[in-house]
Amino acid sequence: MEQNQRSLVQSTVAATKRLLFDPAYFWRLATLVILGDVVLTQLVIHYVRYTEIDYITYLKQIEVYQSGERRYPNITGPTGPLVYPAGHVLLHRFLHWALPGDSESPVLWPAQQVYGVLYTISEILACKVYQQAGGVPNYLVIFLALSKRLHSIYVLRMFNDCWTATIFLAALVAFNQKRLLLGSILYSAALSVKMNVLLYLPGLLVVFVLQSGIIPTLGYLSTIALCQAIVAVPFLTTYPHEYLTNAFEFSRVFLYKWTVNWRSVSEETFLSPTFARSLLAGHLITLIVFGFLWCREDGGVVKVLDRAIRRPSLPAGISAMSPDRITTILFTSNLIGIVFARSLHFQFYSWYAQQLPFLLWRTKFPIPVKVLLLGLIEYTWNAYPPSPLTSVLQVAANATIVAGLYVAYPEGKKVRSGSKKRS
Repeated sequence: MEQNQRSLVQSTVAATKRLLFDPAYFWRLATLVILGDVVLTQLVIHYVRYTEIDYITYLKQIEVYQSGERRYPNITGPTGPLVYPAGHVLLHRFLHWALPGDSESPVLWPAQQVYGVLYTISEILACKVYQQAGGVPNYLVIFLALSKRLHSIYVLRMFNDCWTATIFLAALVAFNQKRLLLGSILYSAALSVKMNVLLYLPGLLVVFVLQSGIIPTLGYLSTIALCQAIVAVPFLTTYPHEYLTNAFEFSRVFLYKWTVNWRSVSEETFLSPTFARSLLAGHLITLIVFGFLWCREDGGVVKVLDRAIRRPSLPAGISAMSPDRITTILFTSNLIGIVFARSLHFQFYSWYAQQLPFLLWRTKFPIPVKVLLLGLIEYTWNAYPPSPLTSVLQVAANATIVAGLYVAYPEGKKVRSGSKKRS
């Protein structure tokens, strides 16, 4: 009897280890986590009060659009004018048609269910990206289900950031499968909802050039631009200047009261052009530094540029462009942009929440430090109202991850472990 109990314990421990660490069991654990999170998400919808911020504004703006208005500054709602690209309009026009209610009498539960499904899809796609890239323990998928703030952003706030984050993950899955045209179309779809995915563009350009060459890269960029133009036809054919300057307003200054990452500076400093220029300079310098790292397995930036110019139709890289490398480069490019962002609002956590476990496991920090940083970042995004302390902690934690990537695996673990080079 005692021997049977010991055998049962040993087999249970062995099965648990396989579930947590064996890549062959990745989807078994991921499926359990996803199903558990589906239940958790429904509990959140049922028991936690919805807080209206922007969703009714989205509906009202669509109603103004449907009345015939095409001048962007005139398409307004309770929280202000329309400031997102045309894909946002197309998406919410469909939701307005498909779901009951309107801006005057919204019916929230069906919309929350749509966002609950969207959240689940984003989690499945994140798991797929983790599985494609490899080099991480199975148990990281558990962290994907533990963010209180992320559940809130999706099903208790229903921000458009959720669509952008999910569509980008679909694009990344395509990029990892070397389906660059499909990935470009999906990337453009994400960009058409909200332009924060431009933070991935520096890394994406490196991936395109290394994997395909300059001329194919121009083709992919043209595809991205063409998709933007097609979606925006109703605005580009009527009031193109108003559309471009409002949907892609790079000089927009956010209100100090909503910033999560820079409460540690005064409002005067936050609004100053000097502060904005300093952040932009830091962003560009850090990208350049990582650009050298992203190309070192291919002989360095100089040799990559030389090959790209001499043979523009062929890949400029000589090292394998694995899913691990693509994912690490794109996630890092995004994180660098977040570190130097002029302002982050609570919903912006969705830009990288599902990427943090992966990025932390691309550093060499001890596991307790990785978990601590993950928990610290989650805490700073849940603290309300944001304070100077939470802002300092958030910026420091994000910057620490960037530094950890710099000294560890900025191109992915498999590249640094010695990938095969192609001639």
